Amino acid sequence: MLLLVCVLLKVRLVDAAFVWTEPHSKRLKVKLTIQKEVMNGAILQQVFVVDYVVQPQMCGDCHRVEAKDFWKTVVQVRQKTLHKKTFYYLEQLILKYGMHQNTLRIKEIHDGLDFYYSSKQHAQKMVEFLQCTVPCRYKASQRLISQDIHSNTYNYKSTFSVEIVPICKDNVVCLSPKLAQSLGNMNQICVCIRVTSAIHLIDPNTLQVADIDGSTFWSQPFNSLCHPKQLEEFIVMDCSIVRDLKRSAGAGMISKKHTLGEVWVQKTSEMNTDKQYFCRTHLGHLLNPGDLVLGFDLANCNLNDEHVNKMNSDRVPDVVLIKKSYDRTKRQRRRNWKLKELPRERENMDTDDERQYQDFLEDLEEDEAIRKNVNVYRDSTIPVESDTDDEGAPRISLAEMLEDLHISQDATGEEGDSMMT
Repeated sequence: MLLLVCVLLKVRLVDAAFVWTEPHSKRLKVKLTIQKEVMNGAILQQVFVVDYVVQPQMCGDCHRVEAKDFWKTVVQVRQKTLHKKTFYYLEQLILKYGMHQNTLRIKEIHDGLDFYYSSKQHAQKMVEFLQCTVPCRYKASQRLISQDIHSNTYNYKSTFSVEIVPICKDNVVCLSPKLAQSLGNMNQICVCIRVTSAIHLIDPNTLQVADIDGSTFWSQPFNSLCHPKQLEEFIVMDCSIVRDLKRSAGAGMISKKHTLGEVWVQKTSEMNTDKQYFCRTHLGHLLNPGDLVLGFDLANCNLNDEHVNKMNSDRVPDVVLIKKSYDRTKRQRRRNWKLKELPRERENMDTDDERQYQDFLEDLEEDEAIRKNVNVYRDSTIPVESDTDDEGAPRISLAEMLEDLHISQDATGEEGDSMMT
């Protein structure tokens, strides 16, 4: 700009230097020395100070972001379940891969999340990410907001409705006979051991495992038989390992991480009676007489499912055991790690969210396969203890934890110090 002024005035800039001003005053002072040749070869020199004032100003895109209600595309993620385990897992994947960086805002509602974008391309990228991480399907729609017939321009608002399969970890499901046969002649009653890019099922009677992707589920859908709040506590009376299991023709893959066991259990609420239940379970490597275990009582439960109603009663187990029970208070007190959360707006949240979040944290401790996809951070406020406790509850080792990085502090000095080069 100074050069432009010199050219217009036809003067020569000899010297330019900054004059010291107060920090953060938003003012700049520049001392200029200019020369100009006047008549008969005489040179006139003048020194003066130019004041600049910094005026803050927002660009058009920033104005729209600050308006809060401006958006062009929204991705509505929904799951018709009563537990948010899949959403908690999805939240960690979004944080790990930075898929939330282009969002204008994130709004949490009762049955899902809404992601707002200023660009349709960013929303499409999020939808593609969801399709790769969780089994889901989506529908796209758009609404005309305004148009200009003279310039032939149109302004649309687009909506992507993403529906995640209504199955969560630890759900008991009943497959259709056709689907069970296509998966290697599995029993129809199965347990969901995890949900990642596919639904991972295990047959508690044979340890046979199978993965169901989103397209297979939507073509042959099935539902969860029991609500998570219907989990009951049982005490193990006797447990024996099944060594030699005869496999049927065409059987599929067998899980190597589980052990098949035959268990006699009794409800802790019926300890004053002699009523016991017999079942097979995939938790044979974890259970011993006297242990507490959570499971579903199918014998005394009203199952409203079309596939169960068509099954022979002999093939429906009385009890399906889900996981071993530990002291939650002690586990929470000794948990020396934490997770990050998405910056989102919350409204009309249930009081049951904290219990569901603790369930998800326990699942991370118990399942290494899910934990590999999640960034776990060391909690410096909790002292370091041994990786195992007296009860044998699974814990996350220090080697799997990351150090939480704070931008305000670095290795060059205290908070606010200038960075060394």
